[in-house]
Amino acid sequence: MKRIRICGLVWAMLLCGLGASAQSSEATQLMLNVEKLSQLKNILADMKKGYTVVSQGYKKVKDIASGNFSLHGVFLDGLMAVSPEVKKYRRVADIISAQKNIVSEYRAAMKAFHGADVFNTSELDYLGKVYSSLFEASLQNLEDLAMVITSGKLRMSDGERLKAIDRIFLDTSDRLEFLRDFNRDAVVLLRQKQREKREIGQLRMYYGQ
Repeated sequence: MKRIRICGLVWAMLLCGLGASAQSSEATQLMLNVEKLSQLKNILADMKKGYTVVSQGYKKVKDIASGNFSLHGVFLDGLMAVSPEVKKYRRVADIISAQKNIVSEYRAAMKAFHGADVFNTSELDYLGKVYSSLFEASLQNLEDLAMVITSGKLRMSDGERLKAIDRIFLDTSDRLEFLRDFNRDAVVLLRQKQREKREIGQLRMYYGQ
């Protein structure tokens, strides 16, 4: 009987030991889990902090970039506008005046050449092609001028616009000068033909033809 009690006591002690051992193991595991959880929290906190830094840095860079772009946009928009000083530049009126002279002088010349009745068809066609080419080129000068002095067309500073207007003026002036030289030569030829025509007429009258 005593032996049975002793055995029971031993089993009880073993069971208690096992229970204590199990509890100790669970406590150890729980502590490990808590430590892992704490480490995970720290990792997540560091990740959040890093994300915040990166995000704020990106936002700052983006804001700065947007600011630069906005300033650049304002600058470019300013170049699209034409100042009153450019529009009132005296060369603008000079170009328009030269263009009017080109049109009026070539039309008057063509009318005179057709009315003189001394140029043949091929000669009149040649004169017409020269005047047509000159007229088209002068119209291009006017279109270029309109682009330069109209807001919203070209991005140019006032200085660049003035230089462009000067170039257009010189080109238009050259075309007008060419037209006048050409007309003078054509008039010389016209008078020569008129003289020849009169002489031929006189000869015919003289010989009774």
